[in-house]
Amino acid sequence: QVRLVESGGGLVQPGESLRLSCVASGLVFSQCTLFWYRQNPGTLRDLVAVITSSGNTRYSDSAKGRFTISRDDAKNTVRLQMTSLQPEDTATYYCSAEYNWDASRRFWGQGTQVTVSS
Repeated sequence: QVRLVESGGGLVQPGESLRLSCVASGLVFSQCTLFWYRQNPGTLRDLVAVITSSGNTRYSDSAKGRFTISRDDAKNTVRLQMTSLQPEDTATYYCSAEYNWDASRRFWGQGTQVTVSS
């Protein structure tokens, strides 16, 4: 059974940083492309960052320069380092994984809440 468990969310003030982590089990982590998404109630889930199994990364325009996605295959962990957080970054953040050869099947975590407020 595949499980993705996010952690690290919380309440921070504008300008502060947070690091989200997502630990996976039940899949061959090193052969997966990994994603971070975010979503607010009533809105679509937006892609924040992607990291391939070879370490290539891609970011949304809002995340570029402020967020960094990384992976530790030895620990089955993907992280999202977020800096200079702003109120518009408030959302539930989800990690996701898919095998490199099967983009039709996506695995999701349960999400972790990030709230940026003064």
